[in-house]
Amino acid sequence: MPDPRDPRRNPAWHAAQQWQRRARQSQGNGLLGSLKMLLAWLLFGALMIVAMVLGLVLLLLGWALMPLLRHRLKKRMEQMRADQAQEAGSSVHYRETRSRESRSAAGTQRDRQILEGDFEIKDDDPRH
Repeated sequence: MPDPRDPRRNPAWHAAQQWQRRARQSQGNGLLGSLKMLLAWLLFGALMIVAMVLGLVLLLLGWALMPLLRHRLKKRMEQMRADQAQEAGSSVHYRETRSRESRSAAGTQRDRQILEGDFEIKDDDPRH
């Protein structure tokens, strides 16, 4: 009677044996297999270097263009503020306020900024 714990009856053991046989056969190529592996690694390394250089160039280009983009957006915001001030008329008073307070409390400095905005003066008298 065969032993039920015999590893040769286990399907996983058979699959492992087949995998080992295939691995041994693929290693038998000798010099040609080694040369293919070396070329594959060299190609992979070259692609990694090219990708890293390309990424670094794009990063530096992005950093270099940031001040130009900021200047452009600042000009656009100034134009929008000027357009809003012209469209407002006499009932709305546009006021741009920039103030900066510096306080030092326990060695830390806190900066506060007041944001710009539109302010409208409303009358409480319903007759207008």
